[in-house]
Amino acid sequence: MTTNTRFKYKELALIIGLGCGLASAGAVAQDEETEEESVDLGTYTTEGSVEDTMGLMPTEPVESVFGFGKTLLETPRGVTSVSASMMDSFNITDIDDLVLIAPGSFTQSFFGVAGSLDVRGTPGEVYFRGVRRVNNPGNYPTPIGASDRIDVVRGPASPIYGPSKIGGYLNFEPKSARAETGQFLSEPTGELSITRGSWDKNVLTAEVGGPASVGDKPMGYYIYAETENSGSYYQNSHTDQNILQASFNLDISADTRFEFGGMYHEFDGNQVAGWNRLTQELIDSGTYITGTAQPVDLNGDGYNSPDEYDTWKETFQSTSNNFFVPASAATEADLDPAWALENPGTTKLDGSQVMVAPEDKLITTVETLYFDVIHSVNSNFTITNKTFYESLENINENLYGFSQKVDTYAFENQTIFAFDVAHSDSIQGSYQISPSIRYTDFEQADEFDYEYFDRRDLSQPIAGADDMLLATMTDSDYSGYLVGDHLDYGLAFLADYSLGEKLDVLLGARYDSVEFNTDVVTEKLHVPPAEGDITSASETDDGISWTASISYELPFGITPYVTVSEQATIIMGQGSEVVPELIVGGDALAESELEEVGFKGSFFDDRLYTAGAWFTQTRTNYSAQDLVSNNTTESEGYELEARFLVTDSFTLTAALTHVEVVNLTALENGTQFGFQGAEDLTGIDDPSLFYGYVMQGLTLVNSEEDAKKAGIPENMFSVTGAYEFGDGYRFTASAVHADSTFTGFSKAVELPSYTLLNAGLSYSNDSWSVSAQVKNLTDETYFRANFPDLFGGTIVLPELPRHYSVSLAYKF
Repeated sequence: MTTNTRFKYKELALIIGLGCGLASAGAVAQDEETEEESVDLGTYTTEGSVEDTMGLMPTEPVESVFGFGKTLLETPRGVTSVSASMMDSFNITDIDDLVLIAPGSFTQSFFGVAGSLDVRGTPGEVYFRGVRRVNNPGNYPTPIGASDRIDVVRGPASPIYGPSKIGGYLNFEPKSARAETGQFLSEPTGELSITRGSWDKNVLTAEVGGPASVGDKPMGYYIYAETENSGSYYQNSHTDQNILQASFNLDISADTRFEFGGMYHEFDGNQVAGWNRLTQELIDSGTYITGTAQPVDLNGDGYNSPDEYDTWKETFQSTSNNFFVPASAATEADLDPAWALENPGTTKLDGSQVMVAPEDKLITTVETLYFDVIHSVNSNFTITNKTFYESLENINENLYGFSQKVDTYAFENQTIFAFDVAHSDSIQGSYQISPSIRYTDFEQADEFDYEYFDRRDLSQPIAGADDMLLATMTDSDYSGYLVGDHLDYGLAFLADYSLGEKLDVLLGARYDSVEFNTDVVTEKLHVPPAEGDITSASETDDGISWTASISYELPFGITPYVTVSEQATIIMGQGSEVVPELIVGGDALAESELEEVGFKGSFFDDRLYTAGAWFTQTRTNYSAQDLVSNNTTESEGYELEARFLVTDSFTLTAALTHVEVVNLTALENGTQFGFQGAEDLTGIDDPSLFYGYVMQGLTLVNSEEDAKKAGIPENMFSVTGAYEFGDGYRFTASAVHADSTFTGFSKAVELPSYTLLNAGLSYSNDSWSVSAQVKNLTDETYFRANFPDLFGGTIVLPELPRHYSVSLAYKF
């Protein structure tokens, strides 16, 4: 992908012109009934007559949890909704920023790419309008800034939505979803905006929506486009991306309507692993160990090929295979002279000096389409058919020794029969029955056998001493290459009973039968399969999911609830692939459990919303996991959330999370495999003696305390505030505090606690708005762990220093 594919100003103007043309060609006068349905998306009015200009209060139905149209106050689960106005006001631009609003949403670094949330300390998923997207732990950053609303759902998905991860998911309603309101607008409306910021940040957006018609059928539309061409704080890093969304609502009759549209997203950037050669002194003072790795390149082409690495290994004098049990038992006698750095020393390292070479790239194209048919049989019975398609093409190259390519698509069709039954004067029932089918086709290949982080000296210009001849360059020498598919037939049932005016009981169940097929493309592997290795698998597995909740509205606006759930989970990798070993072992479809006790509350005439929950979430299959995207864990903790409309001018939110996460597989096995850094190898005083190679070992696990996952702060809290001065001026501020945590499973390197302060000032009128935002006001130095179970002892990501952005928008 090159920069000439970006939308230009004139192309955005054409998009606006297209929208206006649709309106002028198809606009029809709205009758009195339609005008009465007109909705102002930006403002809600509470019973206490305080305007909710940012959409803080959970008064709107949220379909992304159970699909019954319950508000968050009525939903017996931990859920947080974040409106577009909140995202704009507090400069929430990626999923890492959601910690400001949503408890339990702290996310570890996935090589610097904000693809999907970690929820309650475990990997989550991303949904699009209530349908699970193709797996994206770090293939591209999910563009939440292009969303109308984001729902952060903690815990597994409803049985209606199919197998899901135990942690939770992020469901986003794209800006194009405004078509649901756009069809009732009397004239076209839209917005143009430009954002500039630190490190040459450049973002341009355009959106337009309005009424139209197809023949005599009324239609609403919304089109959104975004293009970005930005630099980065990190050396050799950049972001070029284009996003185009469109949605349409078409009323076929008084009882039937179509909702259809899609999104096209192309991303051109790179991963950022962060700092290598990790020591506690590097974290505490920025002191870095320098030195050049001994050469491996034999033919002088500037790259270290797998064959050259293999030849280099043959020169080793050491009899050790650098695999130590435990890792701390290693001594200098176990090291080979070929691993030592030449000319070692120390220097001070800046946070921008990271493991990114100019040639590194992460290029992804995602195409998403949906077509829904909604038919009202009568006032109590609705049939909805949802059709969803998404494709993902990805190539990821990092010259320090990792590459990947993905070509995956998924097709899903759900039919939901939803009906209400009045069983008696005091018992009302709402029901959903949903058969579904989902097909996923994948091709995923990667190379990681020569991922030698510490060979590169970050204090020096990028040189060829560590540059890898990657498998994606030659289309050979892969560590793994999988092709296959999985087909899921599902049937779900959900019932919601209102017993009297106070008691609510929700019950659900689902059955899935999944056909798995995976083949290894053996001819493209660097190391041919050994005798007995599994290179092909084809099996059918089935699973049952269920959920049960009970809630009761107490006096004074408090509603306590209890939820228990068991959820089927497909163990997929970065490209939605399923490895054949899991299929043959019967572990491709695993199980997870949730226990949650919580409360929701609304006070002061619906001006104060509070929610809290205690939870335990457990993956029950110890041998069923993907180390990258679906660990076997148990999360336990509590979370609190509050939103307060203090006055017409002053609003506050707060969130608190306490979570402890245990690696169940490590606890069961008594060890945890990982890359070993300087602080892990306590028997070696000088790490420059092995930084030219890679050290691996096992950390002993003797207790639940030993098995606790690193990288997730046990305690976090955040607060935000906004004050309206009048005449269109608004001041916003936010703070988030995180406890200290460790970089890796061995808990050898500790990251300090931190407090981030952000602030913004904006002005808006009927046509124009301008805002200025500053993040990390105090220029706090802080870090984020990167794959703590596997790489936590060797790499860490230094986070961004103080930075700013300024936005200007014109509304019409």
